[in-house]
Amino acid sequence: MHHSLMLTYLKVRGMIAPMKKTNPSFLNGVPELLLLQLLVGREMYGYEIVQEIRARSAEVFTFGEGCIYPYLHHLEAEKCVSSRRQEVEGRSRNYYRLTARGGKRLAELTTEWKRVANGVNLVIGESYA
Repeated sequence: MHHSLMLTYLKVRGMIAPMKKTNPSFLNGVPELLLLQLLVGREMYGYEIVQEIRARSAEVFTFGEGCIYPYLHHLEAEKCVSSRRQEVEGRSRNYYRLTARGGKRLAELTTEWKRVANGVNLVIGESYA
């Protein structure tokens, strides 16, 4: 499954680096991988996903809403997530949850990420797993 969404900016440990079309696809899939993984446990709304990625990664990844929402919309169009609208404290929120198709996509991305991370670790001679 290939999609045309591209990550525009990734803030990693205080550094903002522009991501161009020439970047490897595994970097462009990081937000998608992380948000699908978060949705395994429970349904969440977009801003909650942004905050959870930031917190769980110890602020290594600080994707903004402008990055995460396009992924959520794309994944919903691809039927990898579904959403429901709910009124909470006077605000309307879209809650997203993983579908069976999304679970398969998560498995594919996880396998690819592990393969790439292992290859990088072999080249740099370190293991972080």
